[in-house]
Amino acid sequence: MSLNVVVLLYLVASVCFIQSLKGLSNPKTAARGNLFGMIGMALAVATTVALILQLRPSGHGLPLVLVSVIVGGVIGTVMAERVEMAKMPELVAFMHSMIGLAAVLIAIACVAEPWAFNLVSKGQPIPLDNRVELFLGTIVGAITFSGSVIAYGKLSGGYKLRIFQGAPVVFAGQHWLNLAIGLATLMFGVWFTITQGWTPFLLMTALSFVLGVLIIIPIGGADMPVVVSMLNSYSGWAAAGVGFSLKNPMLIIAGSLVGSSGAILSYIMCRAMNRSFISVILGGFGATATSSAANSQARGVKTGAPEDAAYLLSQASSIIIVPGYGLAVSRAQHALFELTTKLQHCGVQVRYAIHPVAGRMPGHMNVLLAEAEVPYEQVFEMDSINSEFTQTDVVLVLGANDVVNPAALDPSSPIAGMPILEAYKARTVIVNKRSMAAGYANLDNELFYMDKTMMVFGDAKQVLEDMVKAVEVSIH
Repeated sequence: MSLNVVVLLYLVASVCFIQSLKGLSNPKTAARGNLFGMIGMALAVATTVALILQLRPSGHGLPLVLVSVIVGGVIGTVMAERVEMAKMPELVAFMHSMIGLAAVLIAIACVAEPWAFNLVSKGQPIPLDNRVELFLGTIVGAITFSGSVIAYGKLSGGYKLRIFQGAPVVFAGQHWLNLAIGLATLMFGVWFTITQGWTPFLLMTALSFVLGVLIIIPIGGADMPVVVSMLNSYSGWAAAGVGFSLKNPMLIIAGSLVGSSGAILSYIMCRAMNRSFISVILGGFGATATSSAANSQARGVKTGAPEDAAYLLSQASSIIIVPGYGLAVSRAQHALFELTTKLQHCGVQVRYAIHPVAGRMPGHMNVLLAEAEVPYEQVFEMDSINSEFTQTDVVLVLGANDVVNPAALDPSSPIAGMPILEAYKARTVIVNKRSMAAGYANLDNELFYMDKTMMVFGDAKQVLEDMVKAVEVSIH
């Protein structure tokens, strides 16, 4: 196989990746986008294996490569098959961490035996440009790995260790410590670039791992969608850095696509939260919030049973449903679809309102509804649905909190200016939650105390199933 053929095949794979990103930008074409991505990756792997055979006709090392591909493919397939929708953000964080770790390990191998990667002849120093690429790729990869591990712990919420809990971890002098470690990391990186020594390389790598932990622990659960997209961008740049070091155009193109798309998505997420990207990196919502669930217990709310909510919904002419993370936790999307189908048979107009940062990763709610086969035509983004709340009879909020919190209208609130779904403008609001506990931002929600709001407490799946039964009774 000639070099021109290799470059051509890598180019075709790159076009598949571009088409994959284009397809994934819309729910209607997401399946096709996934298919393009799989074809592109399969082509890239096959081309790389063929290139290895050409460079090493004896096939030395190829069995290990093939075993690694098979083992990794099996593990990935099993994880994808078994993961619950509520655990999808953790899976994404895990994948990001693996990409970062792979970048670091490849960089270590390049420094140890650069001749094995055709960077230099044996015994010759690594060229300066490759050292710079290894320096940058290692830092980004290490930060991506350790930061993703912390994000995984915060998203799972199942670990007792303080740094893995959703609340921000802050302490005096934190930003100065981060700055000092960041400068020291750069200093050791420059030292490595000049000398190609193992000591500065290992110190640079270790400090990068520490820095990844320190920049994520002060970020609270409210900012997790931005963290996920940010780490996605980091993983892409880490892969691109490795691609430059290995002189592999496929890695460079694919990494750049992931890095740039992740950066754009992070910017979109920050706009949706009225936050600057720097403020998200330096701290989270929860670090400044003072409200708590304990305060909410002292205030009265109007409560009702699922049957009461079902009656209000069946008597409405139009309803808007606002899904949140609580819906994912309860795995109630199919029960919700059954309820809305019955309501539509009664002549009720049903629409879904999606906030850009609802859930724990970008697009979490869109994926959740797509799994339940909710028609795409009924799903609306925040900007296109907000003007409709004033003409809506009933809004059903399921497990959402911060994204419908009118506190964003208060200039003194920690979430001041954050764009929200304007559910409070509807004629009637029904909110389903397990309890009056605060959301990720740890703020009381004034929507829950309005005269027009009825709280229905309980597991979302059970509540929705009870609503379905009540609607069936009313129909018959």
